[in-house]
Amino acid sequence: ACVCEKNKRVTDCKVDGSGRCLCQAIGSGATVDCSTLTSKCLLMKAEVMGSKSGRREKPKDAFEDTDGLYDPECENTGAFKAKQCNGTTCWCVNTAGVRRTDKHDADLKCSELVRTMWIIIEMKHAERNAPLNAESLKKFFMDTITNRYQLNSRYITNVLYENPYITIDLKQNTSQKSDGDVDIADVAYYFEKDVKGQSIFHNNAGINVSIDNEPVKLEKTVVYYVDEIAPEFSMKSLTPGVIAVIVVVLVAIVAAIVVLVLTRRRKGKYVKAEV
Repeated sequence: ACVCEKNKRVTDCKVDGSGRCLCQAIGSGATVDCSTLTSKCLLMKAEVMGSKSGRREKPKDAFEDTDGLYDPECENTGAFKAKQCNGTTCWCVNTAGVRRTDKHDADLKCSELVRTMWIIIEMKHAERNAPLNAESLKKFFMDTITNRYQLNSRYITNVLYENPYITIDLKQNTSQKSDGDVDIADVAYYFEKDVKGQSIFHNNAGINVSIDNEPVKLEKTVVYYVDEIAPEFSMKSLTPGVIAVIVVVLVAIVAAIVVLVLTRRRKGKYVKAEV
């Protein structure tokens, strides 16, 4: 038996002939190599199974992303299948497993799994008397991502600090990624769980952000995805809040036109003229 240091959502761990720790992913039974990160698809499937069986509580902030947690269909390689379904409702996803189309019936066709080439991780730290040192902050996150998640530093294109916001850009298109590289979608998933205190690593509470030996508390983390092909959302996919704003604006325009017409009618006068 062995311990899978990079994934606690596994079972039946054994050391193979080459000394690697191999385990079975919970929920899918897929073989996981514990020397590297597990694919996001398998991790999500394990999380759903864990929630169903009561092994872990549902994350407190799960409501913030209604499509964030679902029971995904995974390829044998661990990659997401391009088409995902929940009963009779289906949608297309990108390589990060994020929905990129409206939801349709089971007849929906997803011709290819579109690659997420750019992931933007935006964080906000708690209020403080003085801003952080930008260079120290950049070094901390560069070192953390390359060492903890085994991502080649060439895929970390930017670590920007705009007090109190911290933005990390991960870019990795189809032509850049080789078989030995971890995927930026998997890195972002591990990172987000670490920051929220829901670490996937074995017996690990997550990342303790410390800049120049001073602990930093992160209050909010949002992840944005940019695909190689633009997403296919229609007006139906707009949030109720956005739709409400559009409706209010349209009503205001119509009301203004009506008032203008009525005002002009009231001011209108007949003028007598001699021929």
